[in-house]
Amino acid sequence: MDSIIIRGGRPLSGDIEIAGAKNAALALMPAALLSEEPLTLTNTPRLSDIATMTTLLQSLGAEVSALQDGRVQAMACHGEVNHVAEYDIVRKMRASNLVLGPLLARTGRAVVSLPGGCAIGARPMDIHIQGLEALGAEVALEDGYLHATAPRGLTGARVEFPFASVGATENVMMAATLARGTTVMTNTAREPEIVDLATCLRRMGARISGDGTGEITVEGVDRLHGATHPVVADRIELGTYMLAPVIAGGEVTCLGGRLDLIGAFAEKLDEAGVQVQETARGLHLARRNGRPRAVDVTTAPFPGFPTDLQAQMMAMLCFAEGTSVLEERIFENRFMHAPELTRMGAEIEVQGGTATVQGVAGLKGAPVMATDLRASVSLILAGLAAEGETQVNRVYHLDRGYEAVEDKLGGVGADIERVPGR
Repeated sequence: MDSIIIRGGRPLSGDIEIAGAKNAALALMPAALLSEEPLTLTNTPRLSDIATMTTLLQSLGAEVSALQDGRVQAMACHGEVNHVAEYDIVRKMRASNLVLGPLLARTGRAVVSLPGGCAIGARPMDIHIQGLEALGAEVALEDGYLHATAPRGLTGARVEFPFASVGATENVMMAATLARGTTVMTNTAREPEIVDLATCLRRMGARISGDGTGEITVEGVDRLHGATHPVVADRIELGTYMLAPVIAGGEVTCLGGRLDLIGAFAEKLDEAGVQVQETARGLHLARRNGRPRAVDVTTAPFPGFPTDLQAQMMAMLCFAEGTSVLEERIFENRFMHAPELTRMGAEIEVQGGTATVQGVAGLKGAPVMATDLRASVSLILAGLAAEGETQVNRVYHLDRGYEAVEDKLGGVGADIERVPGR
């Protein structure tokens, strides 16, 4: 397996281009199943998860073409659509379950493996199921697969989510576009990726309102047509690279970055003493005075502080002056990066869903292990300012969510390289 090696101590300077959002693209691609006409996505990130979704759509009968060096995805589902999403593909990526709603709306049936073979109660697929059942679907679990049918077609209804699930909001919203009548979804997720999906669906002829507010209304239509849609900028990649000059020193402009995508995160950086300036080119980042200050962080659904930036923020707070408390309220077991940062000299105490970080003057490079996508990049960020050499192993996680991180950070002055696995 590949490793990333970072030799710390070099301040950063220059521009980093922010890619299209992975989480947005992975919801937009299944929307192609809703129409017989082509859907073209521009500003698509070049990631392994995008390749996995491509393989899944192709297995369902879609034609998918990667254009302009993978930046554009052209998809067409004008022929017969296969309604079975096989485990061998779905197991690789949680977002594969987003074909469930579109398949049910398009074909009236869907057989979709549970990601990773998990039981419904172990991960929140039950919320997706409850939403689709409210639209008239019948869903059963058999041998690790969800078998969903809509023998009388889908019908608009009121769907009340017990919590604001991004995936469930996306699945039910896509299914409702072709349902008879009006669907009103309450306690919906408000993330920018939800708004981006709704915008794309409107371009395809869907009648959707309220996205971004917590209550979404979908008036079903008979058919959707093709469209071209640009993928919104990746707010998680944006936040990650915003932290790079804060940790390493220097100044960086994140091209294409917008404050409205990252408001709560930017507010915490301001509180920590970081200068965040929005320009016509993107967001410009620089420290104000020396080391950043300690801040307390609690993760929350959008527009709160993103759970997907918690690990990266912890890496920055390892260098901050004072004591910080991070409370993780979205996912369990999401502090697996803390022991690895401790190997580098960080002072972190974890108790349940809370981590207390005592800032130190500096870290020392060490061999560390990436345990998940966001943990892997947090270790890379820490390595930017650590004394000596940091080797981050098992970076296959990294390639699911960040394209060419070594090129982007190397382009602004970091001493970083990828070492092929043996």
